[in-house]
Amino acid sequence: MVGLKEELLKSIWHAFTALDLDRSGKVLSHNLCTVLNVPHDPVALEEHFRDDDEGPVSNQGYMPYLNKFILEKVQGNFDKVEFNRMCWTLCAKKNLSKSPLLISDEDAFKVWVIFNFLSEDKYPLIIVPEEIEYLLKKITEAMGAGWQQEQFEHYKIALNTSREGLSAWELIDLIGSGQFSKGMDRQTVSMAINEVFNELILDVLKQGYMLKKGHKRKNWMERWFVLKPNIISYYVSEDLKDKKGDIILDGNCCVEALPDKDGKKCLFLIKCLDKTFEISASDKKKKQEWIQAIQSTVNLLRAGSPPPHKEARQRRKELRQKLLAEQEELERQMKELQAANENKQKELETVRKQLEAAAARAAEEEKKRLQTQVELQDRFSLELEREKMVRQKMEEQVAQKSSELEQYLQRVRELEEMYKQLQEALEDEKQARQDEETVRKLQARLLEEESAKRAELEKWHLQQQQTIQMTEAEKQELENQRMIKEQALQVAMQQLKQLELERKEALEQYEEVKKKLETAANNTKSWKDKVAHHEGLIRLIEPGSKNPHLITNWGPAAFTEAELEQRQRSWKGKKGTSE
Repeated sequence: MVGLKEELLKSIWHAFTALDLDRSGKVLSHNLCTVLNVPHDPVALEEHFRDDDEGPVSNQGYMPYLNKFILEKVQGNFDKVEFNRMCWTLCAKKNLSKSPLLISDEDAFKVWVIFNFLSEDKYPLIIVPEEIEYLLKKITEAMGAGWQQEQFEHYKIALNTSREGLSAWELIDLIGSGQFSKGMDRQTVSMAINEVFNELILDVLKQGYMLKKGHKRKNWMERWFVLKPNIISYYVSEDLKDKKGDIILDGNCCVEALPDKDGKKCLFLIKCLDKTFEISASDKKKKQEWIQAIQSTVNLLRAGSPPPHKEARQRRKELRQKLLAEQEELERQMKELQAANENKQKELETVRKQLEAAAARAAEEEKKRLQTQVELQDRFSLELEREKMVRQKMEEQVAQKSSELEQYLQRVRELEEMYKQLQEALEDEKQARQDEETVRKLQARLLEEESAKRAELEKWHLQQQQTIQMTEAEKQELENQRMIKEQALQVAMQQLKQLELERKEALEQYEEVKKKLETAANNTKSWKDKVAHHEGLIRLIEPGSKNPHLITNWGPAAFTEAELEQRQRSWKGKKGTSE
């Protein structure tokens, strides 16, 4: 199905590029569904061509719709010629050359279909020179003319200098111009194109008139036989209008030659599983050609191989790909060799210049040597003394460098010791922070307990106020309960004082941790800003006031003692009024 889809896409591509999608996309989709025998999906079609920015036509393009709703549903039960003719009708008027051609529109259509079969699987579609040569050879052989290889080589050279190949319309112009069919009339060229079309497109491996013996009447009738990769169809005539039957071929079929009998010559037999067919050819050559063609077809069916022309096309394509890969590899190697050669040339030129410079220097040095030999002998003693002085200075410098190296190593050891001390200080600081965090959690816990005690005291105080509002008959009993609760209040106050003492102890612990933290910060001066920043983020929990806290309905220390007395007088006044 993948190969069929690729063949369909080539024809659809021609029709698609020739149309205005916004105006004629629906027409193309509808016609494709019709000729490919695909069920129409009006909802998907209207949704795809919805004219707004959110429609698939603007966001996803035409290909997703074509693949999903049309090509994926193709089963192969359609007329390929009718499909190609529909696509040809949509694109021929816009692209076909207006200049007069030596071939008819029907022949141009067949050349267009052959182009789609032989073109490369990339867009825009082109046919490469190798396939052009193959097609022109087939047409020339079908016309019975000789192939003009030299003429095509000139044309191929001119073509390769300007482009990679020809488009479908350029191929039609080439064949219609008669450049490679000079001396042939239009009918001969048309018959040759039709023969090539039948072989490459309709998979017609062989066709011709022969006599067939009937199964019922046993009479011999002339029929037009058409051999395809898996079937032999026979018709009344070569116009293919009145089909009389089919001979289904498979791997179990065989063909045998028969001796002449009953006045019939050139007989052969086609054996199938259910039927046997006796056929008489016009002569021995035709008989042998038909037997060989049918047997080759059966052998291909047994091997599961494609038709010869499709297999040959695949081999040519693989060969082109292989040659292209080899050419690219050769070009890569040539570039590498060229680069290596250029580098070698540069190296040789550099070496040559160095040799010339060395030779010049050697000659100049030799001349100077001869001139200064006497002077050198005189100055030899002086140079020796100078060399001794220089050696002594060098020794002194070496001793100085050794001393500097020792100092440097001592400095490195000091730095390492300082680094270790810094690490220890950082560890102390980390431990101090952990202690600080522990004390802070302890303070938080003490504050939570203090808050709970305060809430409990508030509750007891509220209960005391409620007991005061009771009737005089209950006062004595409530007074007793109040005394009990006051005792509990005293116990709670004592516990609160104990909690305050514990909080003060926690604060003292916090001060000690804080001192440790300051000590660690002094040991790590480079971290001083960061530690100060973190200490600024810590909200210290300070101890509360030493004065006894007032407990009210609104929370601890919500009002002053004077306000409390005023509220008590107001409450007593209201109570006296109510009584």
